[in-house]
Amino acid sequence: MSGIAEFNIASNVQTDHEHQVQLGLLQALCTAARENPDAEAVAEVLEQLMAYSEAHFTSEELLMRMKSYDDYEDHLSDHSHMLEVLLEIAADHAAGNSSLVAGKTEQVLAFIGHHIDTRDRRFAEYLRNGM
Repeated sequence: MSGIAEFNIASNVQTDHEHQVQLGLLQALCTAARENPDAEAVAEVLEQLMAYSEAHFTSEELLMRMKSYDDYEDHLSDHSHMLEVLLEIAADHAAGNSSLVAGKTEQVLAFIGHHIDTRDRRFAEYLRNGM
């Protein structure tokens, strides 16, 4: 197996792991927003999710640029949208609008799940094909 092929496989494995962590944090945020009356607990999970998502997206975007990925702009648009919604959730939470937070977190979970199943899967296939 060539060095490029090994790199692509390793990239897919690492990215898949990052997606699982991100989904876990999102699910924890949904649960905290829905069930936890402690605003600080929700804020803590939200902060972790935002920091992790920013780092993951940066890593993924760098890999896409390095590989001259043809769907880079649309993929980047999804990342930007998710970060914007997370900022909206943080603002709603800080303003005490907890009823909005729970609904928006569920929407983000559905959005990122769809993103992983479609855009990220396409990028993984692009890498597997040695592009």
